[in-house]
Amino acid sequence: MIPTPHIEITNKDLLSKTVLMPGDPLRAKHIAETYLTDVVKINSVRNMLGYTGCYKGKKVTVMGSGMGMPSIGIYSYELYKFYDVENIIRVGSCGSYSPTLSVYDVILADAAYSESTFAKNAFNISEDVLDANKELNAKIIETARKLKIEIHCGLIHSSDVFYRDNIEFAKEIFKDKKCLAVEMESFALFANAIKLNKKAACILTVSDSLITKEVTSAIERQTAFNKMIEIALESI
Repeated sequence: MIPTPHIEITNKDLLSKTVLMPGDPLRAKHIAETYLTDVVKINSVRNMLGYTGCYKGKKVTVMGSGMGMPSIGIYSYELYKFYDVENIIRVGSCGSYSPTLSVYDVILADAAYSESTFAKNAFNISEDVLDANKELNAKIIETARKLKIEIHCGLIHSSDVFYRDNIEFAKEIFKDKKCLAVEMESFALFANAIKLNKKAACILTVSDSLITKEVTSAIERQTAFNKMIEIALESI
């Protein structure tokens, strides 16, 4: 097969049917080096690192998506469409909108709300709330229960912007939409999955709170979100 413009793989056998997709390619590298055996680097185009290895005898691929909907929109679409990937589980960081969620808490997105026009422009999908795959989510919830890791389920906000003039937006969206947290990718991932009849889920770790102002460092975001990664790997 011919590689895509953004993924250099020429043999689909190098990929697993399920891909873990953090935003940060260095987090993908950390996951591969920490949790997988027999690791092979499968992508380095634009430094969007991807690896395939084994976790407890199961073939697993982990690959970065980059930041924002345009970026994950490209990588997840190509994996689904051209490489026959069936399931993508985003493992990312988020900012909490809820006063009861603290840094390092784990969230599973039931659905993603967004003001973005990504789904409309790409596929003429007009809804502003797109669902995660219920089958994948049920497996993730079951796994978290077995691992005795608390997981918070609910609606999340996928935003196109990181910096805003309106500093009260977090409280407004929490009040009006009941979104637990904000990130920047899942709405596009879910749109691609719906369009291509694939499965997508999103597990998030709270990296900062827009309410209490708690924060984690950049290196902690890269390496310290172990509970989320363990849930995803054990779900596979």
